[in-house]
Amino acid sequence: MTLAVRYTRARTLDTAPALNAPPGPGEVELAPAYVGICGTDLHIFHGDMDARVAAPAVLGHEMSGRVVRVGPGVEGRRPGDAVTVMPLRWDASCPACRAGHRHICRHLDFIGIDSPGAMQQRWTVPASTLIPLPESLPLDRAALVEPTAVAVHDVRRAQVTEGEKTVVVGGGPVGVLIALVARAAGADVRVVELNAHRRLLAEDLGLTAWDPAAHDIPELVARWTGDAGADVAFEVSGAAAGVDTAVEVLGVRGRLCLVAIHSRPREIDLHRFFWRELTLVGARLYDQGDFKEAVILVADGTVPAQRLISKVVPLTEAAAAFEALESGGDVMKILLDCTTTHHEAAV
Repeated sequence: MTLAVRYTRARTLDTAPALNAPPGPGEVELAPAYVGICGTDLHIFHGDMDARVAAPAVLGHEMSGRVVRVGPGVEGRRPGDAVTVMPLRWDASCPACRAGHRHICRHLDFIGIDSPGAMQQRWTVPASTLIPLPESLPLDRAALVEPTAVAVHDVRRAQVTEGEKTVVVGGGPVGVLIALVARAAGADVRVVELNAHRRLLAEDLGLTAWDPAAHDIPELVARWTGDAGADVAFEVSGAAAGVDTAVEVLGVRGRLCLVAIHSRPREIDLHRFFWRELTLVGARLYDQGDFKEAVILVADGTVPAQRLISKVVPLTEAAAAFEALESGGDVMKILLDCTTTHHEAAV
């Protein structure tokens, strides 16, 4: 019997037999190996997305695993292949799709939110969603390809170029990944983060991290840039204060890339946008090019994925992992090990 972790109601997960269907035409059955828990999963766990998520729901979209079976008509995939999944299904007919922006389809099925996700031991998905992984890449590290693809997309949307002064407001997993990808693009990067553990991790990765509770961040940016202001700021904190900081640090014609999901409207200093001719750019999800670049960055160590993994726990301990993440503290990324259901196998 294969198992699945399901969201049933606010702050409640259960473990039940997986109800995965065999692969049909154009589909592939996977054996997930590792699944990361992300901020969106936590929003669902809190009950904040009940209007969208139909319980009981199998969550999870940051994953790595191997092909088990292929359905009729699937070519180029075979059992044993190491893969990750770009968890998007689009209708191909809406205005966004017709304009070439399928990742923001008006009727997008985000697999793991709108349909069953990867927190199960068998998972059937469209073959078109598969992204191959090099055999040399350990599968635990490969589970961070999806959030790295988010970072790649964000950096591309912000059009970061070599030498640009770049501020990342929010040093959680995605914020640190954005900082690493921006650094790889040649940017001079600073991370703003309240949590001491996350600042220390960023610094261990060679990034400069500032504590907004202890420093006047705009003043630090002014000294760092010779009073010119930053070229780019990423808002990854999801907090009103983070928005204010990201706007305030920007210099003339600076670009603000909005990454975090803000569940309520925020006040923003539009006069500053007018006065300095600032640009606001939204960044949501990714495309296949972003995913393929993310595989390269994780595989070659540009993104040291192993350093971001705080803990790996068995699939059946998902509820405790969610609670550990929401409590904050010394945690960055927790992975669920779908290959085991007992604690002895956790590392």
